[in-house]
Amino acid sequence: MAEVLLYHHIQGLTDGVRAFADDLRQAGHIVHMPDLFDGRTFADIEEGFGFARATGSEAIRERGAAAADALGPELVYAGFSFGVTIAQWLAQTRPGARGALFIDSCLPVTEFGEAWPMGVPVQIHGKEGDEFFDEDLPAARELVGATTAAELFVYPGDQHLFADSSLAAYDPEASRLLMERVRAFLASV
Repeated sequence: MAEVLLYHHIQGLTDGVRAFADDLRQAGHIVHMPDLFDGRTFADIEEGFGFARATGSEAIRERGAAAADALGPELVYAGFSFGVTIAQWLAQTRPGARGALFIDSCLPVTEFGEAWPMGVPVQIHGKEGDEFFDEDLPAARELVGATTAAELFVYPGDQHLFADSSLAAYDPEASRLLMERVRAFLASV
């Protein structure tokens, strides 16, 4: 059993993110989901980014850190897209991380330090034609090349946020395979 701190994407804590967390709970894991947007959800990515710009990235990141502060150190930090920015920051900078799970995004490791922390496994998932993930794919490949504890899974298609069952981008087959891989990953940390 793993304890997971899951950060939502730029459209907020949607029903699809909640359903993803529920699937992990059904597999026996403890999942925490801080609502970084205070209950707001957005119809599209641009509307979400507008809210994030108005609120301030630093303020949102501090909300994410506060959620981690309230929990023990031995967490798996997970995120969907925008949420990866917080999950990756915490996984790289907080001692005791048990793992990291990045869906739809991956930043260069140098964004938060000189190297990926030794002994912290990471799993990265994205779509091969997703315009947002395509920008992050070189960083994901670099991370995988820098540590033996990293896995990268690239799925066919171009949908961003494909694992959120409440959005039009949802891809049931890719999401099923992603969940299977995530469950195996969490069982191993």
